Amino acid sequence: MADLWLQFILTIDATLRVATPLILCAMAGIFSERAGIIDISLEGKMLMAAFLAGSVAAVSGSPLLGLGAAIAVSVALSLIHGFACITHKGNQVISGLAINILASGLTVTLGIAFFARGGQTPLLLGDQRFGAIHLPFADWMGAHIPLIGTIYKEILSGHNILVWLAFALVIVTWAVVFRTSFGLRLRAVGEKPEAVDSAGMSVTGLRFQAVLIAGILTGIAGAYLSTAHGAGFVREMTAGKGYIALAAMIFGKWRPGPALAACLMFGFLDALAARLQGVSLPYVGELSADLILALPYVMTVVLLAGFIGSATPPRAIGVPYVKER
Repeated sequence: MADLWLQFILTIDATLRVATPLILCAMAGIFSERAGIIDISLEGKMLMAAFLAGSVAAVSGSPLLGLGAAIAVSVALSLIHGFACITHKGNQVISGLAINILASGLTVTLGIAFFARGGQTPLLLGDQRFGAIHLPFADWMGAHIPLIGTIYKEILSGHNILVWLAFALVIVTWAVVFRTSFGLRLRAVGEKPEAVDSAGMSVTGLRFQAVLIAGILTGIAGAYLSTAHGAGFVREMTAGKGYIALAAMIFGKWRPGPALAACLMFGFLDALAARLQGVSLPYVGELSADLILALPYVMTVVLLAGFIGSATPPRAIGVPYVKER
């Protein structure tokens, strides 16, 4: 029983690590889509940010510089997306997919050109990564206090700063979107941009601010993958997490709390799948490794499709605003 409890705690611990980039991207999507801009490009921006973070951290030895580079490239891609969709009224889905395709090819090409490692960056060691933060007395509590001590040691202690930043940003997102005048204007521009325009505010300016915030959050998610959760960039390391985050955001009906819950659900399924590898079940035998890897994605789609209910998006989402003359 004690061993089963420990395995459950370790799975929850892994859940927080796996869910972190999803949470950051889901919050990014909330900002962008609440303002009326579809952001399928979360995947591509996160992938490009992961590559730049891993590359800069490997060359400079500083994960903070890698984080800055990740945010910069993600913001740049957000500006390109905004230029196409907001300034020139382009199709938002096509623009997002173009960014995803660009990032997928460009990261591999640049990785081979810069490091000649098949599209990967050099392995990050020691201070080149964001290290774990160990809380006071974690080892002692884990050894001497049952249940609570184990939770304190395995779940609360040992995470890097970006994990806790992601959870803090959920609260910040909720506060900004639903408790500030800026958030009110942001939601209004995604529902009735003509009313915002009539009030003398810039629809274009508000939407660009929204995609820039989304770029910052997605950049942090990418940096987390290569300089905190991982030890360098590997090709296609986002593995569809941007799309899962988008689905989680829709499941959460464009609200931070429910979107967080959906991200944690996927993280739990992914962590559970990792622990099921090599496990032999009665009458079934050892599960296929490919089936185990696909399990969290399949289950997430099934659960989201089955329980999403009626999710009503912002009224003006995906619709370019043309100012009436």
